[in-house]
Amino acid sequence: MFGEYVRRFFSRLLANIDLGLFGIVLPLLLIGLATVFSATYDTGSRVFSHLLNMAVGLGVMWGAAQCPPQRLMRFSLPLYGVGIILLVLVFPLGVVVNGARRWLSLGIIRIQPSEIFKIATPLMLAWYFHKYETVLSLRHYVVAFLLLLVPFALIARQPDLGTAILVGAAGFYVIFFAGLPWKVMGGMLAAAAAAAPFFWSVLHDYQRRRILTLLDPTTDPLGAGYHIIQSTIAIGSGGPYGKGWLDGTQTHLEFIPERHTDFIFAVFAEEHGLLGAVILLTLYALLILRGLMIAANASTLFSRLLAGSITLSFFTYAFINMGMVSGILPVVGVPLPFMSYGGTALVMLFLGIGILMSIQSHRSLNRR
Repeated sequence: MFGEYVRRFFSRLLANIDLGLFGIVLPLLLIGLATVFSATYDTGSRVFSHLLNMAVGLGVMWGAAQCPPQRLMRFSLPLYGVGIILLVLVFPLGVVVNGARRWLSLGIIRIQPSEIFKIATPLMLAWYFHKYETVLSLRHYVVAFLLLLVPFALIARQPDLGTAILVGAAGFYVIFFAGLPWKVMGGMLAAAAAAAPFFWSVLHDYQRRRILTLLDPTTDPLGAGYHIIQSTIAIGSGGPYGKGWLDGTQTHLEFIPERHTDFIFAVFAEEHGLLGAVILLTLYALLILRGLMIAANASTLFSRLLAGSITLSFFTYAFINMGMVSGILPVVGVPLPFMSYGGTALVMLFLGIGILMSIQSHRSLNRR
């Protein structure tokens, strides 16, 4: 009887959990935990906090996996609306950290409302295109871009260019997969190129310096170029096989800035070398491949658009983070998926994984 009880317990626990997808995420989590430990070996509280964040994230993932896509659609408009209200409240009530007003204090915890839009934006746009699937016209794409522009502008104003880019990319993927005409895309690229001087003028001084020092970090080695110089030294010093776990000199001598968050890839590459980096890239490639397979097998437009956007968002995360740490992209605040230390960002990533699992497990029932 006890054996049957255990069997039923695990059967319910694993209900709607895509083991193939989770089997890719789990090693990323374990690698991330080991790297966070190495990067913060002298402050064990951060490792404990990271474990708590992982536990909360796993719970969120499980809950999202049990929620059918039809029910997810009902949350689209309320989540988007509440998120906009929270973003607006950040300006008068937000907590300032490192010169940026991005967080709201809720007593014992702080939340970053902009993180919500990594899911809320594609969810809202997927619902919108699903609603007007049979009558889509150019007008609907214009409305979709306006729905995307509102959170993008509010987040960029905080300022938080990294999160704004991720939210913009997640929304654009939905619009693209919804059938955005190539002529319109070409016109948008031309308009963006023409507006480049304007965008340059509205950037903050530190954002301009980050872009300029990308070309030659040595022009400001102790300022804007410091992050890139130290991270590339760490990556290069790792060699083919790395220096070994807990043996990274750039890490433990504290040359790498933000080593447990945005620059955690430099810590990992120094300790595990090229071989470790290739393994990490392979895991991300498998994650993206599995997500695209789930999107391709989805049975409604809402599910396909949402799964495709979430999956390519993981690609955007990894590409931008590794690119900036390697010195081929400007430094922006983008964490490495399932590796970087962080609460709200990690939970949102788990929510995305849970939604993918829901779409996969409910695909045969996910019909109008």
